Amino acid sequence: MDLTLNDEQQLIVETVRRFVRDEIVPLEADLDPDAGALHPDDHDRLVDKTRKMGFFGLDIPAEFGGPGIDVTTRALMAIEMSQHRAGLYNPCYGTFGGAGLAQLYEATEAQKEQYLYPALRGEKKGCFALTEPSGGSDPARAIQTRGHQDGDEWILNGAKLYISNADKADFALVFARTSEDPGRNGVTAFIVDTDTPGFHVRRVVHTLRSTHYATELQFEDMRVPAGNVLGEVNHGFAIANDRLSRQRIPYAAGCLGSAIKAQQMAIDWAKSRSTFGSLLAEKQMIQAMIVDNEIDIRHARYTILDAAQKADRGERFRTEAAMAKLVASEASSRVVDRAIQIHGGVGVTKDLPLERWYRELRIRRIGEGPSEVQRLIIGRELLGISAF
Repeated sequence: MDLTLNDEQQLIVETVRRFVRDEIVPLEADLDPDAGALHPDDHDRLVDKTRKMGFFGLDIPAEFGGPGIDVTTRALMAIEMSQHRAGLYNPCYGTFGGAGLAQLYEATEAQKEQYLYPALRGEKKGCFALTEPSGGSDPARAIQTRGHQDGDEWILNGAKLYISNADKADFALVFARTSEDPGRNGVTAFIVDTDTPGFHVRRVVHTLRSTHYATELQFEDMRVPAGNVLGEVNHGFAIANDRLSRQRIPYAAGCLGSAIKAQQMAIDWAKSRSTFGSLLAEKQMIQAMIVDNEIDIRHARYTILDAAQKADRGERFRTEAAMAKLVASEASSRVVDRAIQIHGGVGVTKDLPLERWYRELRIRRIGEGPSEVQRLIIGRELLGISAF
């Protein structure tokens, strides 16, 4: 595997690095340490800038008007975009745009006109409603939301949990069991307008993030037009699953970015802070932590770029993506933890971004599939056991 960046990638990395350093970090000085958004004027100004840079809508394929960036370059950008206080929660505060719900790229043309294109233009917001109160680590088998057909409509009943942005969304991608098959082959995906009678946001679920929350949803005899089925009936889980592996790569890269920044902060602190008559950098225990940090960082970088390059070559990369997510989230957690230890008391204060990264990385060991599920994916591939 070649870890050398080509000229274009090097230019992109340097451009994003400058953007974070010169545009994002200075604005954070005036924001609450747990802020998740910029002032609207600043946000609009920077969105205009990323559009002119040709980087707005990073994850949108070229055929839908996006920049069409390959997975490897996207991962390199994610490493840079996460190197600020809110970088693990909202990289660059969304000024590079999003991809809407990537599953909608599989929609019919009529569905694209009604949902995908308005979402890409920023006219509509969507949410992804898969996880249920009965469990999230094995989502296909945990789905208890039921759907049955009634003429040209489907009637849905059930609940969803830990759904981000559902209270602000115009539509939701809802997965429901529509056959007696207990696994992935009995699940259908529905596009549901959130003003549909029977769609309820039951409560807000607060998390480790001070300014972020998820929601719990309830569906009561909710009628959805048959034309709002996404893909094939009973094959909706494939639509959800096909995109998950690809998304795990930039997700892992974001974890690595925070670790790289934390390591540099730890090195700078150790070289400037004196205790008991000598610099921290001269103490072997501090040196050992910094060495362990560097090993974790390089290991994570290798696994991320290995997965990304296989994806770009069109090879199977599900196992490599699972490894990247597992290694990067766990290794970055260790790096930030050691960086806090090296900084001592100031490390746990909101004067520095370390404590926020610490919390965010704890969430990332669960988000996009917890570490245990990534190990299950990898183990089953190594042992030749059929996928769950």
